[in-house]
Amino acid sequence: EKLTVRRQADGVRDIILSNPRRRNALSLSMLQSLREDLLHDVKSKDLRVIVISAEGPVFCSGHDLKELSSEDDVKHHSQVFEICAEVMTLIQKLPVPVIAKVNGLATAAGCQLVASCDIAVASEKSQFATPGVNIGLFCSTPAVALGRSLPRKVALEMLFTGEPLSAQEALMHGLVSKVVPEDKLEEETMKISHKICKSSKSILALGKATFYRQITQDLDTAYRMTTQVMVDNLTLRDGQEGIEAFIQKRKPVWSH
Repeated sequence: EKLTVRRQADGVRDIILSNPRRRNALSLSMLQSLREDLLHDVKSKDLRVIVISAEGPVFCSGHDLKELSSEDDVKHHSQVFEICAEVMTLIQKLPVPVIAKVNGLATAAGCQLVASCDIAVASEKSQFATPGVNIGLFCSTPAVALGRSLPRKVALEMLFTGEPLSAQEALMHGLVSKVVPEDKLEEETMKISHKICKSSKSILALGKATFYRQITQDLDTAYRMTTQVMVDNLTLRDGQEGIEAFIQKRKPVWSH
């Protein structure tokens, strides 16, 4: 059975983790399902933004610990962590922005999933934790995404204690982009999605790829690389169209 639901309308693809009985755990089959939904027809002009949400009170509880018990061999354990890392890095490699729409608890690899998205909108009741240390499995892979989106001392307190951050704390430290009341979550996420849909897909794809490339570089390298990208951007059809439309005081017509 498929553990995710994929829907698409008006440029927005909704991927819904839909295994609330298992707290939307990132089992091997859940990860495969998520990967398939992220990659499906990703180059299509009709796809402009992806929103990841979940059914039930837990957004995602992280790895399915039943799959990590000693009954399974090391090869199986490796497979689980490898596809997990692949899905997390895939999110940043996709040509469209990916938004996490969080309504509930996100723990361990579930917290990693939120940290790996480009944008995260959370309801006030949401919480974020990396509690692996409590069961003797330190959240070392979630720490990669966490350590790249949170101040080091905040990430390490989460990793060492397993204590959750409230939605407001997550916002304050930059793990999420927005916190809204639960009844405004859908509206706020759609607002951001529709704004993204107004822009050119090709320009956003270039911008997203460039952002993640430059963020790991030193200042001089980053400026050299992005300077070239700006020059290349001007040669793109939509780059030309946008500037001409601005000068002619009209709405741009994107070719994507």
